[in-house]
Amino acid sequence: MADETRAPLDVNQVIPVMIEQLASMAWQKMGLQPDMMTGQIHRDIEQARLAIDACAALCQSIESRLDAEDQRSLQNLVRDLRVNFVERSAGANS
Repeated sequence: MADETRAPLDVNQVIPVMIEQLASMAWQKMGLQPDMMTGQIHRDIEQARLAIDACAALCQSIESRLDAEDQRSLQNLVRDLRVNFVERSAGANS
């Protein structure tokens, strides 16, 4: 077998993966998707808030490097997370 040359890992490729993972965790922590480890719904609003804030910060850090369509996609993702968070938070106080 030939020795395969690999390019070094690029942060610009890792950040979108991290954004997806944080968004997925936010949905899970809001109780809108089952936990990927247990398959159960576990709601933790404070963990959801942290995941959303971290996701938004990562989105903001790469936004200027993206085209308009990808920028809109990230903005829509963060908006959807925040809207759902507000709705789920209000339900937690009832």
